[in-house]
Amino acid sequence: MNTFATDHDDTTVIERHIHSGAVCCDPAWEEAYKRFESPEEEIEKFIKRLRLMGFENRPRDIRVAELFCGRGGGLVALTRLGFTNIEGVDLSETLLLQNQTGATLHLADCRDLPFEDASVDAVIIHGGLHHLPTLPEDLDQVLSEIHRVLCDEGTFHAVEPWLTPFLRFVHAVIEVPAVRKFYAKGDALAVMIQHERETYEQWLNQPAAIRKLLGKYFKSGMNRTAWGKIIYTGVKDKFASEIPAS
Repeated sequence: MNTFATDHDDTTVIERHIHSGAVCCDPAWEEAYKRFESPEEEIEKFIKRLRLMGFENRPRDIRVAELFCGRGGGLVALTRLGFTNIEGVDLSETLLLQNQTGATLHLADCRDLPFEDASVDAVIIHGGLHHLPTLPEDLDQVLSEIHRVLCDEGTFHAVEPWLTPFLRFVHAVIEVPAVRKFYAKGDALAVMIQHERETYEQWLNQPAAIRKLLGKYFKSGMNRTAWGKIIYTGVKDKFASEIPAS
């Protein structure tokens, strides 16, 4: 676990576990991401998700790590729910630098998490797994790392795109030029998909492999697909430690 540098200011700590220059995120995608919804809209969405996944019933001092945390909307949502021991991980330094959460932030690869074994109580992902470049190998590695860092009875929570009938409809609608012209959010979504199409479609086309890997490492609690999303909550399966990642 190597940390190359740490930046401090009044609100943000970024621990760099990889060299900043080694990270290159698509600026067009990041710009579209900012247009897709306002920070406040995103935070309210995340609060609703966290409540749905049972976080209101968790002790507020548990250690929570959000992976692919981006500009920090999910971390703000946790703070507003009263959680006090939160950390974020992302590959994009540009997005991490937009955080104003006061949380400890890690510039790191989620396939090599910067946490000790069995040191985290809950891991959350709001839409980051579908950016992984290679499936199922990268997903296996990320889930293996999450399993490693979770405490016994630790929980994993994820919300990701899922190819439901509703999402097929959305895809069709945002291909219509007139819709994109007059519906800014639809245009932003279309740009995001355009710039992540390879990994996005790779993710959507492998539901069986994804479910199999989730079952490899976690005992499923919530496993719901609706409105173009899968909402998943699982408890660490202690026997999975005997099975190496692919």
